[in-house]
Amino acid sequence: MKHQIEQKKGQLKSRKHLNADALFKRLHEEFSRVSDCREGDIDISISDALMSGFAVFSLKDPSLLAFDERRETDGNLGSIYHIENVPCDTQMRTILDEVNPEEIRSAYKNIFRELQRGKAFEPMVFFQGCYLLSLDGTGYFSSKKLFSDDCLKKVSKKTGEITYYQQMLGAAIVHPDFKEVIPLAPEFIIKQDGQSKNDCERNAAKRFFGKLRKDHPHLSLIITEDALSSNAPHIWAAEKYNLHYILGIKKGDHPFLFSQAEEAQKRGETTQFELVDKDDPQKIHRFLFLNQVPLNESNQDLLTNFLEYWEITPTKTQHFSWVIDFTITKSNAYELMRGGRARWKIENETFNTLKNQGYHFGHNYGLGKKNLSVVFVMLMMLAFLVDQTQQVCCPLFRGVWDKLGSKRELWDRMRSLFRNFSFKSMRMLYEALLYGIKFQPPIILYDTT
Repeated sequence: MKHQIEQKKGQLKSRKHLNADALFKRLHEEFSRVSDCREGDIDISISDALMSGFAVFSLKDPSLLAFDERRETDGNLGSIYHIENVPCDTQMRTILDEVNPEEIRSAYKNIFRELQRGKAFEPMVFFQGCYLLSLDGTGYFSSKKLFSDDCLKKVSKKTGEITYYQQMLGAAIVHPDFKEVIPLAPEFIIKQDGQSKNDCERNAAKRFFGKLRKDHPHLSLIITEDALSSNAPHIWAAEKYNLHYILGIKKGDHPFLFSQAEEAQKRGETTQFELVDKDDPQKIHRFLFLNQVPLNESNQDLLTNFLEYWEITPTKTQHFSWVIDFTITKSNAYELMRGGRARWKIENETFNTLKNQGYHFGHNYGLGKKNLSVVFVMLMMLAFLVDQTQQVCCPLFRGVWDKLGSKRELWDRMRSLFRNFSFKSMRMLYEALLYGIKFQPPIILYDTT
């Protein structure tokens, strides 16, 4: 298997401050700073409870019960994850339900800072010095019986039946050439304090932008999103926080914009051209663009740039369109198109990975009465960030992945060794997976008398 980052940067370089062992130690230290409002004698520290929750998702345990089964016998939780006292499933839920999820954000920021310091994802710079940040909403909890005060609710018009659910706005730095993604801390679409109405993705995006700029004030970013985001309030919010954008649009949602483009085309004011794909001569890339056009009839003062694109092959034609804040030219239209299409990586390389490659995203590990479900998702996404960091920075991890052929097989083998053998570090576990475990034959003493 050839990996895109290796192709761009040559041989994969190991970075000691970004290997799993260094990150696990740093996370435990970060968790020790999380507020703990409990009183009296405390058997399980807040850092041990949070690190145990993180270990659930790092090991890809399908349930808290599965994790609980290893609690009494697995010394690796101490040696690898630095957990002194492992909570049972009930203790973990009780402790984590009281944790403020916002206090976990610093762990994401810390790992991101280390990635920057190590120049580990500099190859992911996409356009004019900017990284490409893909955003999308997704659900992670739904039930007709279980609910908390944070849950949104949907009432069936036919039956009156109530469905309780929770969603989040996910965000990840992506690149058209890389399978790897760098997730940022998600923003949750849940009922906000003191609110009786449902939260929505638009409000979540505003909160996300503010927190993003607080954590990363100088990071040059291009946000890429689906057609639901191509509205004036969202674009103004992006501009307020100094964010560039490549946003999908649909003709049915923006008839005024498309009619403006059609009229401009008749007047010869649009630019149109075609490119033959360099790898497939039967594939044609067709472009049409127009700069400085009103977004819609209601917001004619909001001028944006319009890019329309067709991918044409002998068997099918695909059509896409975007609004973009960069001035579009014949020389950059192809790259901007690639940025717009890379939006799908938040779905394919992020959500799909979480749902179908061992993270059990969508499984109800616990709803709780306050913050439990949100804290669990924060820890799951944090485990995913650590795994993606290993994919970028750890030759051992990549070697094991190449050898075993799939992430699922990697997680299965890792859990098996983790349960049956003692290791001082995750590095030792990776080495055992890559090179095998050699057993010393036992010395048997026979009674010859």
